[in-house]
Amino acid sequence: MSSDRPQSAESLRSPQPPVRWFHPLTQHNYRLFLGMTLAGSMGVWMQRLAQDWLVLQLTGSPAAVGIAVALQFLPMLVVGPLSGLLVDIFPKRSIMMICQSVIALLAIGLAAWVASGNITVWAVYGSCVALGVTSAIDAPARQVFVNEVVGDAGLRPAIGVNNAIGQFGAMLGPAVGGVVIAQAGSAAAFAANALLSLLVLGMIAAVRPALLHASAPASRGRGQLLAGFRYVRERPALLLIITLAGLLGAFGMNGPVVLAAFAERVWHNGAAGFGLFNTVGAVGALAGALLAARLKTLGRKGIVAAAGLFGLSQLVAALMPTLVLFIVMLVVVGLMALLFLTSAATAVQLEAGPEIRGRVMALYLPLLLGGHALGGLLAGWLTEEFGVRTGLVVTGALAMLSAAVVGLLLWRNSRRNRR
Repeated sequence: MSSDRPQSAESLRSPQPPVRWFHPLTQHNYRLFLGMTLAGSMGVWMQRLAQDWLVLQLTGSPAAVGIAVALQFLPMLVVGPLSGLLVDIFPKRSIMMICQSVIALLAIGLAAWVASGNITVWAVYGSCVALGVTSAIDAPARQVFVNEVVGDAGLRPAIGVNNAIGQFGAMLGPAVGGVVIAQAGSAAAFAANALLSLLVLGMIAAVRPALLHASAPASRGRGQLLAGFRYVRERPALLLIITLAGLLGAFGMNGPVVLAAFAERVWHNGAAGFGLFNTVGAVGALAGALLAARLKTLGRKGIVAAAGLFGLSQLVAALMPTLVLFIVMLVVVGLMALLFLTSAATAVQLEAGPEIRGRVMALYLPLLLGGHALGGLLAGWLTEEFGVRTGLVVTGALAMLSAAVVGLLLWRNSRRNRR
């Protein structure tokens, strides 16, 4: 679609023309791309979890964990818009190589520092900032690189599968990281991410450039940095879906803070419980990924409904009286989180024209993960001041309220367009 023609709000709601399903795994580059998406997502989120757990060990404070979460994601709000322009101008494969090299160095450095026994909370905070800046550039590059891997044919299913794999990796990474931390400590988790990062670098290097589909780079004029803002502003439905992602990030995506606090203060099962909670959440995420891939697209009503059910499942989980019931609800939380995240990201990515997709995703991802950062601070403060269960009840209720308000605004916008 052209970037200079506003799209109707109905485009996120109306069914898309049927697209013949294809088997992307028959393509060499697509197999590598899915592998690097899964391994890269797992590694980054394992690194984030290990940093959060290490901060809790060093300080004993959920609020300090909230600060760590904020430092990992707030850089995206600052760097995000610029990174989108970089992704639209420069070769995405080169950007991914550079970012993955930085992530590998961070993981290796933390593994060695923790093993030495001299690590400080300020060093972890510094690593959180560095990882946040690197991820702000790497994430939109990965999201948009799929266009060059598959071309126009089959782009819709390729984007959907890629988002499902990436979000599943984001749930699986903390699960694996939790088990590694419980069995071998934080240094081993950082070392595991270093190995995953090196694996990703190998897969990026193995991509065959001759099989890539060239895309026209964006122009480098001064106004190009703001083009993504203008594009989204002119499309109210797209803007509202991106806003909902930011709100859900703030009020719902607070697993590291909440699950660490539940393991320590409610169920008293420490690192083993923390790993278990992340693992069962990943089981739900797998179910959500499979469901999202089967549905292909939910439409705007389905996206809003998934957001509301995600908030509700968190609220219910907070009230569970036994550990078994709490674990069962974590599966539901993981399923609804993955269903919402995959469907929202796919809708936003397909709505944006290929020439501006990097800048649009560089607005979507910072709002989602920047909201996650602010939510980490909120969840940490609520947990510290009012208790673990109360904190999760409040954030779950706020997620439901966000879905209701955005759903109402989307409905009003749809009525206005029909007149």
